[in-house]
Formats: sequence, structure tokens, C-alpha cells
Amino acid sequence: MKEMGIPVIDFDELNGEERSKTMDLLHQACEKWGFFQVENHGIDKQLMEKVKQLINKYYEENLKESFYKSEMAKSLEQDITSEKDWESSFFIWHRPTSNIEDIPNLSDDLRITMNEYIPQLIKMAEKLSELMCENLGLKKVYIKDAFCAGKGPSVGTKVAKYPQCPQPELVRGLREHTDAGGIILLLQDDQVPGLEFFKDGEWVAIPPSKNNRIFVNIGDQVEVLSNGRYKSVLHRVMADKNGSRLSIATFYNPAGDAIISPAPRLLYPNHVRFQDYLKFYATTKFSDKGRRFESMKQIAQ
Repeated sequence: MKEMGIPVIDFDELNGEERSKTMDLLHQACEKWGFFQVENHGIDKQLMEKVKQLINKYYEENLKESFYKSEMAKSLEQDITSEKDWESSFFIWHRPTSNIEDIPNLSDDLRITMNEYIPQLIKMAEKLSELMCENLGLKKVYIKDAFCAGKGPSVGTKVAKYPQCPQPELVRGLREHTDAGGIILLLQDDQVPGLEFFKDGEWVAIPPSKNNRIFVNIGDQVEVLSNGRYKSVLHRVMADKNGSRLSIATFYNPAGDAIISPAPRLLYPNHVRFQDYLKFYATTKFSDKGRRFESMKQIAQ
């Protein structure tokens, strides 16, 4: 198991002389890691603490007992390896329509708190999407417009607890996967570990988030839209014998009917006859290759 210095993007440094260095760090994080942490993100930290506290309370009062009585929990008692995930979770939709009123036993306090928290997260996701577009050489609103499809993005939160596990060697908290959507913003436990990402052929342990940093990872649709430049990465959650881990993952995703494809600007020229390329190359051999490709795109259209 490897521990690495995971990239940390400081939003405060986007406004001064550190901007270009911070933008470069973000670009490297998206290209080479597929995940990073953000600090000074502008989300109300007291609100974040309240979200965590109320979700933990909801789990203790409504979900914990039934989880430990489930068939999966019983099977572990008999030393049976489980192919299911050792998690207790539910999903809240926020946009385009909300289901928060339909989730049983949510307190008014938790509903109100989530409804205050989510707009701040959406604002952060949109800011990240603009910074990614800038780094990719796309129009600032390219990702936002691609995700909206006229209706606005699809936004939802997976609320999960990975309960204390008596036999963590028999089960995963959550099996290996990449995320299907766009930009994932994770508010996670500040005490209990378990999240791991796959990088350079090894699993990297993601430590609990200190100082209410938001952990961000890239979903499959951003990889598609960036023509493979920005990566969605395999990750998993390990079950833990000593603690119960909290995970509140908000997904900033394309609308259901959005058509996602690589941004044309990021595609290599296609449908070009080699002899035409050679002719053009003869006059531009010693100029910038990127500009040559851009010009050939125009010819190929």
C-alpha cells in the first residue's frame, strides 16, 4: 500500500501571482492523477460540519440496526466471503428535480442543511469545470454547456456509511469502479480511512480529509469530453475493523439526455489525405505543430 502526496489545489492562490502555478498543478492532477483535494474552496465550513453531524445522527437512528441485521452482515459471521458492498447508503437527487422530501425519517434540520449546502457545491463544481476548460483551451463554459443540454446539469448525492466491520478481509466497503458521471465532490470522514485510488499500478490510500478539504475526482464523462486527456480512475473503499467511515459524495453530472462526445477542438485532424498533409507540412515544417494541426482541422471540415 502506497501513500503519496496527493495534489492540493488552493483556490485562494488562483487570484494572485501563484495563479499560473496553481493552474498547472490542477492540469497535472487531472491528467496524471484523476483526483485531488481542494482547500479554501469557499464552502461554509460550519455548514459542512453540520451536514456530517446530521448524517451521522440519521445513520445511528435509522440505518445502523437494520444494517447489522441484514443477510450480508450475518453471512460474515459465518466466515462467508461477500460479493456485495459493506455499505449503508441512500441517494438524494437535487437537480433537475429533488427527492429529498421522499426519503423516510429525514429531519427538517437535515433537509434544510442539505438544501443550503448543495448550491455551494454546485458553484464549486462549476468553477472547477471552468478552470478545466481553461487548461484544455476550451471556452470557459464548454463543460457546463455540454452537461446542461438546455435543462441544467444532473446533481445528486450518495450518502454512505461504511460500518465498522468485524471481518474486513472477507468484504470490500465498495468494490473497484470508476464513476460514470462528471465531477465528483466528496465530503468525507476526518477520522476513519478506507478510500483508495489506483495510480501507476498501485493502490494509493486517501487519508481522511482534514480542515474540511473537499476531495475531487473525475468521472467517465469528463474523460470522454477531454478526449482522454483527463482521467477517470479506478477506486474502492476498504472495510475497516476499528471505525465507521462517512462518505458524502455529490455528483455534478450531465443531464440525462445530454450527448457527450470529445470536444472537437481536442480531436486530432481526421479525414485528411496524407499527401495533403505532406503538402501543408512542407510549408510549415519549422512552425508549431499544434498550429499545424489546428489548420489541418479547418481543411478537413
